[in-house]
Amino acid sequence: MSVAAVRSTAMRQTRRNALVLATAQAIVGGGTPAAFAVASLAGSWLLADDKTLATLPVTGFNVGVAVMALPAAALMRAIGRKNGFMGGALVTAAGGLLGAMALFQQQFWLLVLAMAVVGAGGSFVQQYRFAAIDGAPAAFRPQAISWVLAGGVFASVIGPQIVRLTQNAFLPIQFAGAYLGIAVLGLIGAAILSTLHIAEAPAAPVSHDTAPPRSLFRIVSQPRFLVALICGVGSYSMMNFVMTGAPLAIIDCGYSEDISTLGIQWHVMSMYAPSFFTGALIARFGKVPMIALGLVMVAASAGVALQGTEIWNFWLGLVLLGTGWNFAFIGSTAMVTDCYGIAEKARAQGFHDFILFGAVALASFFSGQVLASSGWQTMNIIVFPVVALCLIALSIFAWTNRRGLAED
Repeated sequence: MSVAAVRSTAMRQTRRNALVLATAQAIVGGGTPAAFAVASLAGSWLLADDKTLATLPVTGFNVGVAVMALPAAALMRAIGRKNGFMGGALVTAAGGLLGAMALFQQQFWLLVLAMAVVGAGGSFVQQYRFAAIDGAPAAFRPQAISWVLAGGVFASVIGPQIVRLTQNAFLPIQFAGAYLGIAVLGLIGAAILSTLHIAEAPAAPVSHDTAPPRSLFRIVSQPRFLVALICGVGSYSMMNFVMTGAPLAIIDCGYSEDISTLGIQWHVMSMYAPSFFTGALIARFGKVPMIALGLVMVAASAGVALQGTEIWNFWLGLVLLGTGWNFAFIGSTAMVTDCYGIAEKARAQGFHDFILFGAVALASFFSGQVLASSGWQTMNIIVFPVVALCLIALSIFAWTNRRGLAED
């Protein structure tokens, strides 16, 4: 078989895997918006008095993602991405079952643990975007990442709709049906992921990967890696910080749980819908400009939220927040993938997600604290200095790497 034919076959397989992973993102990933839509409300329902801890189940989710980030990468290195992803989907299912049990038994801390288990399964979902670029040409990588994240468009509908249809299925026990729905999504996702065909070792590594792997310190101390991590952490943590508190803020303003759930649905849809063209925009304008645009949109979302507490303020702010996250996160993820070779990817990706979701976990924890003590407006004011820090880091990188940025 000719070299061209081999490359054509590899490209078709890469595209197929990206589509399978996008489908899994829609199904297994649907558990995340479902969990986010219901977790704070379920926590508030279980807590009779101290509502400052109501967002702790969401924190449990993010802790689960962060704690499992490195072990997930190591596990998939040992047993392969396909088996690892299937196992992760089953972990998500187990977390859903545990969450339903917590609500039936009315045990708040068991709910927090259940969300941590769902988050542990979610750490495997976060690896889908990296698996999609295995063996992919550099030019196709942003598009492959976008394809996978585009599956989140369907997740943004599937997850919240499951919550709306099932949250009252076991009254007077609220929200138990939603967690059983998460369990079903995990089981379906495991079946979908069984159709993956990922080559665990590329047949013809490119020349820059023939060198011995560098130490983790050398990889993560690169200015490009550090700036991408700062921007990824800043955009993701602020998105999660505001999103976690939004359902409670909407309820506190006198709106219904349906309004709250639909707000999260529009938000999650805006997180993933731009993925259909974000890869093309990155290819056209470059990673750094798209990250900067995303960060500005995150700040704009806070500005809209500060204008009032009408439904349109919440929904438009959440849509801008989700879209800004999409541009900043896909751009920073694509930038991170420029920083390591094939032999270095597992450690670099695991470290990246450990730091990223550790910061996100802290953000979700403080979300409830700030909302209860200082209010919705203060939460949005906090967004501005964090975005400013990210933009300063990005600007310094752009200024000191003009020649390299021209190739982005």
